[in-house]
Amino acid sequence: MLKDPGKTKDALIAYIRNYFEENGPGAAAVVGISGGKDSSVVAALLKEALGAERVVGILMPNGIQPDIADSEAIVELLGIPHITVNIKEGFDGMVAAMNSELSKGALAGTTELSRDSRINLPPRLRMSVLYAVAQALPGGGRVANTCNRSEDYIGYSTKYGDAAGDFTILSNLCVHEVIQIGEILGLPEYLTKKTPSDGLSGLSDEDKIGFTYAVLDRYILTGECEDPAIREKIDRMHRLNLHKLRLMPAFELSEEERV
Repeated sequence: MLKDPGKTKDALIAYIRNYFEENGPGAAAVVGISGGKDSSVVAALLKEALGAERVVGILMPNGIQPDIADSEAIVELLGIPHITVNIKEGFDGMVAAMNSELSKGALAGTTELSRDSRINLPPRLRMSVLYAVAQALPGGGRVANTCNRSEDYIGYSTKYGDAAGDFTILSNLCVHEVIQIGEILGLPEYLTKKTPSDGLSGLSDEDKIGFTYAVLDRYILTGECEDPAIREKIDRMHRLNLHKLRLMPAFELSEEERV
């Protein structure tokens, strides 16, 4: 647990202000609003740091989003400018176009998109929307990443989807610490303690990964986990997904190889 959530909140706000002073004085912060705790806390911190007029919230349902009311509630509560961009037509169009080509059999063993391909496509479309809107703003925009440390540790995000962004605010805070910040910010409990879900698979995060965030957070912070099977699973997920956290590998060309 955070020793002093109020002090941490102030440090996060200072970080945001420093980032924009160096990387976009006058630019707006653009954030995808899912209706969950992470995007709600990020949006609230951005408002505190920059003022409501410099925070742009983007709601991006894929067709009908059952909890869209939560997304609408947070932007109304914060009073930030916002728009809704439904990605369903884009998603359906891309799936149809790719499946049409794959069905021709040019790629051996692949005749249609896999389930994981379909699950990860919406987050990548959403990130494209965020950057397009950011670039369209008169003063420019910077896209806020909303992933927390717990998700990052096990790779529970989509590469070049919700794992992307220009700057990250919560990447060093575990799930329970994000909840503490939400409480200090005065956000409604039904948002900060909402059962986390990716909104893609139809499962809660914890059902999908097979352990609770409380267990994961404790293991990240202390290295303690009584269940060896869960410990092994967390270690495996962390190891396999490290590529999401690292910069793109680049071939190194030595000066000796140049004329």
